[in-house]
Amino acid sequence: MQVVRKSSFKKAPWKNGGGVTHEALRVPAQGDPFRWRISVAEVDTSGPFSDFSGYRRTMMLLRGAGLRLKFANDGQATLSEVGDLAQFDGALATQCDLLAGACTDLNLIACNAIDDVRARVASLQSPLAVESLAGESLVIFAASGGVSVQEPGGETVILSPWDLAVVIRSAAFVTMLQSLEERTPARVFLANFSDA
Repeated sequence: MQVVRKSSFKKAPWKNGGGVTHEALRVPAQGDPFRWRISVAEVDTSGPFSDFSGYRRTMMLLRGAGLRLKFANDGQATLSEVGDLAQFDGALATQCDLLAGACTDLNLIACNAIDDVRARVASLQSPLAVESLAGESLVIFAASGGVSVQEPGGETVILSPWDLAVVIRSAAFVTMLQSLEERTPARVFLANFSDA
């Protein structure tokens, strides 16, 4: 299991200069083009998103009152509640309109060759068994609250809010997740995909 702590995220300007991103993980670690990356973006003003032609984007609202995305193909997506998700083609010209002030969002950007990203958000009301296929990557991002992650083989790590873990196995595997708080269950972003 690879664990990336929030404190090690790398701050960088958006490609179009319109905001700031905090890169958690990039594969490969250096250079462009990358295969996939996870980052946390600060969206302080309405405006266009950067062009990510050749990539698919998965975006989750982490903090703030929400935003509306308007795409060049006349499509729209509104993220109004923390935990709301949107998936869209990075090549589409995208306008972001803030609903009521600045927001923070989580972004998984994966190249088009990775065409099977299955992303969801889970509230850990009780222990959760996450099944993954052979050769898949499982991305776990602690969106809120502390999370206990037990990977196949028994190793357990604790993720604090906005920490990231990635699990990869050559055989199918099950990862157990549990909230550290009972009264306020942790919320996690999960994504499975194969990057062969």
